[in-house]
Amino acid sequence: MRVLVLFLIFSLSAFAQEKVEVFFEFNKSELTTDAQRTINDYLAQGKDVEVSKIYGFCDWVGTNVYNDSLSLQRVASVYDYLVEKGVKIRKDYERKGFGEDFTQSEVQSENRKVMIVFNPIVREVIAKPAPKKSLTEQVKEAKPGDLIKLENINFHNNSATILPKSRQALYDLLCVMEENPNLKIEIQGHICCQTKEDRNDVSTARARAIYNFLIRNKIDRKRLSFKGFGVSRPLYPIPERTEEEAYANRRVEIMVIEN
Repeated sequence: MRVLVLFLIFSLSAFAQEKVEVFFEFNKSELTTDAQRTINDYLAQGKDVEVSKIYGFCDWVGTNVYNDSLSLQRVASVYDYLVEKGVKIRKDYERKGFGEDFTQSEVQSENRKVMIVFNPIVREVIAKPAPKKSLTEQVKEAKPGDLIKLENINFHNNSATILPKSRQALYDLLCVMEENPNLKIEIQGHICCQTKEDRNDVSTARARAIYNFLIRNKIDRKRLSFKGFGVSRPLYPIPERTEEEAYANRRVEIMVIEN
């Protein structure tokens, strides 16, 4: 089963949103050299951030309608500059012009500004699944009663004839038996897709086929036994919903008796 584990990675020091203010000349919406330098200095810190808000403001000179329009023009100038610099801006970023409708500073130049709000970007990283352990590693760690699935051992449909492509997996099992002379196992067969009993006892025949392979290759029969469980121990409910579930149910396992 493929398990995907998702991690949220972000810097704790950058957890809170940060605000950068840039200031404009009287009655102007173009970014000054100082305003550009302020933005550039912030970006030069290399923080992994995105823009969530751009707010524009004006001094109290002029009509409300004019100042509302001017504050939005200033927002647009900042937006265009950020895009030019390749800054990430959220699709749902908040764009607002306050005109002169905010608590004004007594210093007029401090009111002619745009405030940019940066938020840390939360990255979703898919953790790579741990590599599967080899049969040798699984047996080494196993205790009596543990079950180990024999991967890549396949049979012809509804028969105990092992497919040629399973040869390597069979020899892997043989090597494990030879390298661990105290290992005793029970070979257990399972089938899929049948809602009733295993009519032809295919699960037992498949377990016996692996048992016979080991016997032919000089593994002491006292270290081996086999048993078929039919559909009595499915990993997924029968009838299976997908071929993947059927494949998982149609398996051969070994149970460690002694190790």
